[in-house]
Parts: sequence; C-alpha cells; structure tokens
Amino acid sequence: MYRHILLAADGSKHSERAADHAIHLASMSNEAVVDMIYVLDYARAKHEVLHSENRTELERERRSRLLSIENKLKQAAVPYQMTMQHGDPGPAIVSYANHHDVDIVIIGSRGLNTLQEMVLGSVSHKVAKRVKCPVLIVK
Repeated sequence: MYRHILLAADGSKHSERAADHAIHLASMSNEAVVDMIYVLDYARAKHEVLHSENRTELERERRSRLLSIENKLKQAAVPYQMTMQHGDPGPAIVSYANHHDVDIVIIGSRGLNTLQEMVLGSVSHKVAKRVKCPVLIVK
C-alpha cells in the first residue's frame, strides 16, 4: 500500500507518536521504507551553533533528539533512512515530499517550536495544504 513513508520528526512527543503510526503502516508491507526528515529551522540552528563547542558535538546533540524514534524503528525492524535539512520546516518538508515521490507524509500535530506555531501557523497545517500526497497528522 504505502511503500515510501515520509516521517517528519523533531523529537517532540507528537513526533514520537507519529513515528508509532509510521512503524505500524510500514510493518504492513515488506517493501515499505520510512524516510525520516528532521528540519532544523534557522532561528534554532543559529542559537545551537552559537552555544555548541564544535560541529561534532552539535551533530551528536541534534541526532540525540531523534534517538528514541530511531530505536523504535530498529526494534520494529523497519527499514529507514534519515535526512537532516536546514530551513523553514513547513516548506522544507513539502519540498522534500513533492520531489521524492513519497506515498504518505506522517507528522505530529505539534512540534518543539510553539512560538512559531502561534504566530505563523503550524507546520503540520502548512504541510497538509501543500504536499501532493496523503498526510496523516497525529495528535
């Protein structure tokens, strides 16, 4: 059914619940692959770079946010790959989904950046409006 599942993750509780749904869908097919995308928004990335000791430590900190999701995927024996990008999360996820022929996007209804969400609208809303495939928004 769904072979190429795009999971938008940021380490929030909502993205962890979205990962559970991605695993469930992927386990229904031997051909399914979960493509996890983590978009570092510019405002956050700038702050992280200024307060990190070095690039290696910064990458380790960023990956650690997704460690629990990676562990879930490994435990379920679901094939996955991870992509990290810099930019505005909504448009970056939309662009990735529309240019990589994904079958479904799974995203949490809330993320880590609540201020941006209040002012500009939620990332999940932007994604749902603009991608060219089905979107599952997980609460």
